[in-house]
Amino acid sequence: MFKTVSQDLQAIFDRDPAATSRLEVILTYAGFHALLAYRLAHWLKGQRVPFLPRAISQLARWLTGIEIHPSAKIGERFFIDHGMGVVIGETAEVGDNVTLFQGVTLGGTGKERGKRHPTLGSHVVVGAGAKILGGITIGDNVKIGANSVVLKSVPPNSTVIGVPARIIKSQGERLPDATMDHTNMPDPTADRFAALELELIELRKKLENRDANSPR
Repeated sequence: MFKTVSQDLQAIFDRDPAATSRLEVILTYAGFHALLAYRLAHWLKGQRVPFLPRAISQLARWLTGIEIHPSAKIGERFFIDHGMGVVIGETAEVGDNVTLFQGVTLGGTGKERGKRHPTLGSHVVVGAGAKILGGITIGDNVKIGANSVVLKSVPPNSTVIGVPARIIKSQGERLPDATMDHTNMPDPTADRFAALELELIELRKKLENRDANSPR
Protein backbone atom coordinates (compact mmCIF):
# COMPACT_ATOMS: atom_id res chain seq x y z
CA MET A 1 0.00 0.00 0.00
CA PHE A 2 2.85 2.40 0.83
CA LYS A 3 4.40 1.85 -2.60
CA THR A 4 1.06 2.63 -4.24
CA VAL A 5 0.67 5.82 -2.17
CA SER A 6 4.16 6.91 -3.21
CA GLN A 7 3.23 6.39 -6.86
CA ASP A 8 0.00 8.36 -6.36
CA LEU A 9 2.07 11.20 -4.95
CA GLN A 10 4.47 11.14 -7.89
CA ALA A 11 1.53 11.17 -10.31
CA ILE A 12 0.51 14.57 -8.95
CA PHE A 13 3.90 16.05 -9.84
CA ASP A 14 3.80 14.42 -13.26
CA ARG A 15 0.39 15.88 -14.16
CA ASP A 16 -0.16 19.05 -12.12
CA PRO A 17 2.12 22.01 -12.97
CA ALA A 18 0.92 23.76 -9.79
CA ALA A 19 2.52 21.11 -7.54
CA THR A 20 5.76 22.60 -6.19
CA SER A 21 6.75 20.47 -3.21
CA ARG A 22 5.88 17.18 -1.55
CA LEU A 23 5.06 18.94 1.71
CA GLU A 24 2.57 21.23 -0.04
CA VAL A 25 0.86 18.30 -1.75
CA ILE A 26 0.71 16.19 1.39
CA LEU A 27 -0.74 19.02 3.48
CA THR A 28 -3.04 20.82 1.03
CA TYR A 29 -4.23 18.53 -1.79
CA ALA A 30 -7.74 17.29 -1.02
CA GLY A 31 -7.59 14.73 -3.82
CA PHE A 32 -4.50 13.17 -2.26
CA HIS A 33 -6.13 13.18 1.19
CA ALA A 34 -9.22 11.42 -0.18
CA LEU A 35 -7.06 8.87 -1.96
CA LEU A 36 -5.06 8.17 1.22
CA ALA A 37 -8.30 7.58 3.10
CA TYR A 38 -9.54 5.30 0.32
CA ARG A 39 -6.33 3.24 0.25
CA LEU A 40 -6.61 2.65 4.00
CA ALA A 41 -10.35 1.94 3.90
CA HIS A 42 -9.95 -0.41 0.95
CA TRP A 43 -7.20 -2.34 2.72
CA LEU A 44 -9.33 -2.65 5.86
CA LYS A 45 -12.25 -3.80 3.70
CA GLY A 46 -10.00 -6.50 2.28
CA GLN A 47 -9.22 -7.62 5.83
CA ARG A 48 -12.97 -7.93 6.44
CA VAL A 49 -12.98 -5.24 9.11
CA PRO A 50 -16.63 -4.20 9.68
CA PHE A 51 -17.97 -0.64 9.74
CA LEU A 52 -14.59 1.15 9.96
CA PRO A 53 -13.87 1.31 6.20
CA ARG A 54 -17.21 2.98 5.52
CA ALA A 55 -16.70 5.34 8.46
CA ILE A 56 -13.31 6.39 7.06
CA SER A 57 -14.91 6.92 3.64
CA GLN A 58 -17.60 9.18 5.07
CA LEU A 59 -15.11 11.14 7.17
CA ALA A 60 -13.00 11.72 4.06
CA ARG A 61 -16.12 12.84 2.19
CA TRP A 62 -16.90 15.35 4.93
CA LEU A 63 -13.33 16.70 4.96
CA THR A 64 -12.58 16.75 1.23
CA GLY A 65 -15.89 16.73 -0.66
CA ILE A 66 -14.77 13.55 -2.42
CA GLU A 67 -16.60 10.26 -1.90
CA ILE A 68 -14.85 7.00 -2.79
CA HIS A 69 -16.51 3.78 -1.69
CA PRO A 70 -14.07 1.44 0.08
CA SER A 71 -15.07 -1.45 -2.20
CA ALA A 72 -14.14 0.39 -5.41
CA LYS A 73 -11.00 -0.85 -7.15
CA ILE A 74 -8.50 1.85 -8.11
CA GLY A 75 -5.17 1.24 -9.83
CA GLU A 76 -1.81 2.92 -9.42
CA ARG A 77 -0.84 6.54 -10.14
CA PHE A 78 -4.41 7.79 -9.76
CA PHE A 79 -4.90 11.57 -9.70
CA ILE A 80 -7.94 13.64 -8.72
CA ASP A 81 -7.39 17.27 -9.75
CA HIS A 82 -9.13 19.71 -7.35
CA GLY A 83 -11.69 16.99 -6.69
CA MET A 84 -14.69 18.66 -5.04
CA GLY A 85 -17.83 16.69 -5.88
CA VAL A 86 -16.09 13.55 -7.20
CA VAL A 87 -18.08 10.36 -6.48
CA ILE A 88 -16.78 6.83 -7.13
CA GLY A 89 -19.32 4.07 -6.53
CA GLU A 90 -19.04 0.70 -4.84
CA THR A 91 -18.44 -1.51 -7.88
CA ALA A 92 -16.44 1.01 -9.90
CA GLU A 93 -13.07 -0.14 -11.23
CA VAL A 94 -10.31 2.25 -12.32
CA GLY A 95 -7.10 1.31 -14.13
CA ASP A 96 -3.63 2.82 -13.87
CA ASN A 97 -2.62 6.39 -14.73
CA VAL A 98 -6.20 7.71 -14.63
CA THR A 99 -7.03 11.40 -14.06
CA LEU A 100 -10.38 12.74 -12.85
CA PHE A 101 -11.27 16.41 -12.61
CA GLN A 102 -13.72 17.98 -10.17
CA GLY A 103 -17.36 16.96 -10.22
CA VAL A 104 -16.82 13.60 -11.93
CA THR A 105 -19.26 10.79 -11.06
CA LEU A 106 -18.63 7.10 -11.59
CA GLY A 107 -22.15 6.10 -10.64
CA GLY A 108 -25.00 3.67 -11.15
CA THR A 109 -28.24 4.12 -13.05
CA GLY A 110 -30.79 2.56 -10.70
CA LYS A 111 -31.32 -0.02 -7.98
CA GLU A 112 -29.80 -2.93 -9.87
CA ARG A 113 -27.44 -5.19 -7.96
CA GLY A 114 -24.10 -6.66 -8.97
CA LYS A 115 -21.75 -4.72 -11.24
CA ARG A 116 -23.62 -1.44 -11.50
CA HIS A 117 -20.79 1.11 -11.74
CA PRO A 118 -18.39 1.73 -14.63
CA THR A 119 -14.98 0.21 -15.34
CA LEU A 120 -12.29 2.60 -16.57
CA GLY A 121 -9.20 1.33 -18.35
CA SER A 122 -5.71 2.78 -18.00
CA HIS A 123 -4.55 6.22 -19.18
CA VAL A 124 -8.09 7.65 -19.09
CA VAL A 125 -8.73 11.39 -18.61
CA VAL A 126 -12.21 12.48 -17.45
CA GLY A 127 -13.08 16.18 -17.71
CA ALA A 128 -14.77 18.31 -15.05
CA GLY A 129 -18.40 17.50 -14.35
CA ALA A 130 -18.53 14.38 -16.51
CA LYS A 131 -20.89 11.58 -15.46
CA ILE A 132 -20.14 7.96 -16.34
CA LEU A 133 -23.11 5.84 -15.35
CA GLY A 134 -23.89 2.14 -15.23
CA GLY A 135 -21.86 -1.03 -15.56
CA ILE A 136 -20.19 0.10 -18.78
CA THR A 137 -16.55 -0.17 -19.83
CA ILE A 138 -14.34 2.75 -20.82
CA GLY A 139 -11.33 1.48 -22.77
CA ASP A 140 -7.69 2.42 -22.39
CA ASN A 141 -6.47 5.84 -23.56
CA VAL A 142 -9.96 7.37 -23.65
CA LYS A 143 -10.53 11.09 -23.17
CA ILE A 144 -13.96 12.23 -21.91
CA GLY A 145 -14.88 15.88 -22.34
CA ALA A 146 -16.11 18.13 -19.55
CA ASN A 147 -19.81 17.76 -18.58
CA SER A 148 -20.30 14.74 -20.82
CA VAL A 149 -22.81 12.07 -19.78
CA VAL A 150 -21.52 8.64 -20.77
CA LEU A 151 -24.15 5.87 -20.81
CA LYS A 152 -22.58 3.38 -23.23
CA SER A 153 -19.25 1.59 -23.34
CA VAL A 154 -16.44 3.41 -25.14
CA PRO A 155 -13.74 1.57 -27.16
CA PRO A 156 -10.04 2.21 -26.50
CA ASN A 157 -8.22 5.19 -28.02
CA SER A 158 -11.39 7.28 -28.35
CA THR A 159 -12.52 10.78 -27.47
CA VAL A 160 -16.14 11.37 -26.40
CA ILE A 161 -18.14 14.50 -25.63
CA GLY A 162 -21.75 15.61 -25.24
CA VAL A 163 -25.04 14.71 -23.56
CA PRO A 164 -25.42 11.86 -24.13
CA ALA A 165 -21.77 11.38 -24.99
CA ARG A 166 -20.84 10.47 -28.55
CA ILE A 167 -17.53 9.34 -29.98
CA ILE A 168 -15.76 12.03 -32.00
CA LYS A 169 -12.42 10.29 -32.33
CA SER A 170 -11.74 6.57 -32.40
CA GLN A 171 -8.61 4.48 -32.75
CA GLY A 172 -6.46 7.58 -32.71
CA GLU A 173 -2.98 7.84 -31.29
CA ARG A 174 -2.48 7.01 -27.63
CA LEU A 175 -3.29 9.97 -25.40
CA PRO A 176 -0.31 11.08 -23.27
CA ASP A 177 -0.74 11.03 -19.49
CA ALA A 178 -0.47 14.80 -19.34
CA THR A 179 -3.17 15.47 -21.96
CA MET A 180 -5.69 17.66 -20.14
CA ASP A 181 -6.35 20.48 -22.62
CA HIS A 182 -10.14 20.42 -22.69
CA THR A 183 -10.36 23.90 -24.25
CA ASN A 184 -9.36 22.49 -27.63
CA MET A 185 -11.89 19.66 -27.73
CA PRO A 186 -13.71 19.54 -31.08
CA ASP A 187 -17.40 20.42 -31.20
CA PRO A 188 -19.16 18.39 -33.92
CA THR A 189 -22.51 20.13 -33.32
CA ALA A 190 -21.01 23.57 -33.90
CA ASP A 191 -19.12 22.24 -36.93
CA ARG A 192 -22.37 20.90 -38.41
CA PHE A 193 -24.17 24.22 -37.88
CA ALA A 194 -21.28 26.01 -39.57
CA ALA A 195 -21.51 23.62 -42.54
CA LEU A 196 -25.28 24.19 -42.79
CA GLU A 197 -24.73 27.93 -42.73
CA LEU A 198 -22.29 27.65 -45.65
CA GLU A 199 -24.81 25.55 -47.56
CA LEU A 200 -27.52 28.18 -46.99
CA ILE A 201 -25.20 30.93 -48.23
CA GLU A 202 -24.46 28.95 -51.39
CA LEU A 203 -28.17 28.27 -51.98
CA ARG A 204 -28.97 31.97 -51.48
CA LYS A 205 -26.33 32.95 -54.02
CA LYS A 206 -27.72 30.45 -56.57
CA LEU A 207 -31.25 31.80 -56.08
CA GLU A 208 -30.05 35.39 -56.47
CA ASN A 209 -28.13 34.50 -59.66
CA ARG A 210 -31.15 32.68 -61.07
CA ASP A 211 -33.44 35.65 -60.36
CA ALA A 212 -30.90 38.01 -61.90
CA ASN A 213 -30.63 35.94 -65.08
CA SER A 214 -34.31 35.14 -65.48
CA PRO A 215 -36.22 37.11 -68.21
CA ARG A 216 -38.51 39.87 -67.03
